[in-house]
Amino acid sequence: MVTGLACGFGILAVILGLLLFKLIRQIRELERQIRFLEEKQSNGDLVCDVRFGGIGKLTDTLNQVFAQQKSKRQQWIRNENRIAQTYTNLSHDIRTPLTSLDGYFQLLTQTQEPETQARYLRIIQERIHALRDILEELFAFTRLESRTYDLKLEKCDFNAIMAETMFSYYDEWERNGICPAVDLPEGQMVVKGNEQAIRRILQNIIKNVLDHGGSRVSVTLSAQEGNASAVIANEVERPEEIDVDRIFERFYKADPARSRNSTGLGMAIAKELTGYMNGTITASLEGNVFQIRLTLPMI
Repeated sequence: MVTGLACGFGILAVILGLLLFKLIRQIRELERQIRFLEEKQSNGDLVCDVRFGGIGKLTDTLNQVFAQQKSKRQQWIRNENRIAQTYTNLSHDIRTPLTSLDGYFQLLTQTQEPETQARYLRIIQERIHALRDILEELFAFTRLESRTYDLKLEKCDFNAIMAETMFSYYDEWERNGICPAVDLPEGQMVVKGNEQAIRRILQNIIKNVLDHGGSRVSVTLSAQEGNASAVIANEVERPEEIDVDRIFERFYKADPARSRNSTGLGMAIAKELTGYMNGTITASLEGNVFQIRLTLPMI
């Protein structure tokens, strides 16, 4: 009997020894695979032939971790490429009016015709304004992103601000052949916000309409569930070029050719300012009608 037990323990020891050997060999193999995947930045998975002793579960967990790392690495590469392209676009946006200014200043010095001089001066002034707007957008967005921006909230008449802002673009509406259909309520519509911030948001939306919109534009302002809701809608010529999910993304331009005097920060600034006032701003596209909805809490 003693001999039998000894034999049984011997067999058990051999089996355990084999299992331990397999576990050690599998651990070393996993270590080798991990080094290979890291060195080669491979998209492959770890392969495990031994599933007992928790090795299988460990391999699955490691594969999940590597998958997350790969996803983050790919996102980081996309962000880096996007930032690089953004810097390129910004350099182009700033360089274009500067180059134009230099050219028209040279033309101005080479002509003595009063009418031609006046035309060149008007163009130079337009280019200076375009460059100023670009730099102001960059400065404003930098301040908002720093999270040190101080926005004082107080009582504001949203209705009056909307009417004044729409009217301030009368010349631009007329130049583009647009007669906006405006539906504003009678009396005041008081919200808790900042007058300059609300005006800036509306201006950025209007500039976006003028850059990308068609001839039909509608503006409505109404009270909804304790909030003031402004809806600016316009027809667009090429709706397939608009990515609604990216409208408020910084530096996004649906049509760079028509936004050559813009940084693509206007709608991102609008979203940041809206957030500071505890409001919401959304974009939607139905058919060829693009719509921005700005909602602020009423008092």
